[in-house]
Amino acid sequence: MQIAIQMDHISSLHIEGDTTFALMLEAQKRGHSLFHYTTDRLGLRDGTVFAGLERVEVRDVKGDHFTLGEQVKTDLSTMNVVLMRQDPPFHMGYITATHILERIHPKTLVLNDPAQVRNAPEKIFVTEFPDLMPPTLLSRNRTDIEAFRREFGDIIIKPLYGNGGAGVFRLTKDDQNLSSLLEIFSELYPEPFVIQQYLPDVRAGDKRIILIDGKPVGAINRVPPEGDARSNMHVGGKAVATQMTTREMEICDRIGPELKKRGFVLVGIDVIGNFMTEINVTSPTGIREVNKFGGADIASLFWDAVEEKRP
Repeated sequence: MQIAIQMDHISSLHIEGDTTFALMLEAQKRGHSLFHYTTDRLGLRDGTVFAGLERVEVRDVKGDHFTLGEQVKTDLSTMNVVLMRQDPPFHMGYITATHILERIHPKTLVLNDPAQVRNAPEKIFVTEFPDLMPPTLLSRNRTDIEAFRREFGDIIIKPLYGNGGAGVFRLTKDDQNLSSLLEIFSELYPEPFVIQQYLPDVRAGDKRIILIDGKPVGAINRVPPEGDARSNMHVGGKAVATQMTTREMEICDRIGPELKKRGFVLVGIDVIGNFMTEINVTSPTGIREVNKFGGADIASLFWDAVEEKRP
């Protein structure tokens, strides 16, 4: 297959934990041709979707992990597959890219489905399953937020479209910084904020579960560092081996049919204790960590699924 990957520039990857890189290694191993581009090279002219593509070869060598060919302006409809793998934040640039790529899908298979990605931001899509979540408020209204805090005492506040643990704050019932934090958030973000009941179970870890075509295929637990409520590996969380619980299987069984219906081939959900907190569909990560601890080769399972769907 001819596969174009829309991504952050490959030179910026930390390959030891990067899911996109793992997917590229497996695709190359299977003999597929890989092409690299960043979103600033994506365009639309008179109905034709194009991008400046560079043929790319990858190797699992830190500091020497890629070779790029000459950049060539290419009609993306000539590709068999486009992987939309640039990281959030989920802003208007991200949304615009989904509109453009929707013009070529499904003749060219775009993964995950761009229209469905646009309609399912991580922290909003999950609210379709309120009984699987901790108590959660989406609002920028101070009165509503203060009432939520009075009800639950210990809360988490985070940006609606953030990623990687950036901008996530824990406020205990005695913390006096709520007003200042809301002032800052109101200046930075035009959309509602996410306010959730703090889950003490996070000290035991925030589990990332990977699903392919709506079926769970692996999990890794991410334990937050001492003194931090965030378990994201970007901010110092430690990956440890884990097994899925009965409750986690129940959560996957509930959401799996909807993921498959929406054309989400690769998804990562976050679970703390008995509650799901996010459904990641933009550029979910974690497959290298799963494999490192003896779990499934999820990159291989992903391409098995894609090759079956090839138009």
